[in-house]
Amino acid sequence: MKTENHLRSIQESLEVIEECIEKGLEARQRTLGFSLSAVCADLLELLLHRLDLIDQGFMVKHEWLKSKNKVAEKLLFDFPKKKEILTIIAEIEEKRNILCYGSPQKSEVIKNLIEKFNELKKLFKDAGIHEI
Repeated sequence: MKTENHLRSIQESLEVIEECIEKGLEARQRTLGFSLSAVCADLLELLLHRLDLIDQGFMVKHEWLKSKNKVAEKLLFDFPKKKEILTIIAEIEEKRNILCYGSPQKSEVIKNLIEKFNELKKLFKDAGIHEI
């Protein structure tokens, strides 16, 4: 996917996440789960494109990101903050299906995910993604 498409998708997901926070975390957890997962994959792809580590046809699939083995198999190269970024994304992906398809979660669980995501945004900024 082209950089401008990633940026558009990232912006959309960030807006949806902000709307979910405003409406109430417990009321919008399904939407929040999908949006957090999508933006993580888009941010990672954008970073890898910017570092010229993948071509435009390469797609990072969200389900890879919760499996250390799958990530090791698919992302053989190094990049700034790799371990930290992939660790936080895996934590978010671990909760994705629970938020999207499971029973309602307590607000503490969701707040923790938002905090993790804010840490992740800082890591991406440190790694060169300044548009977020």
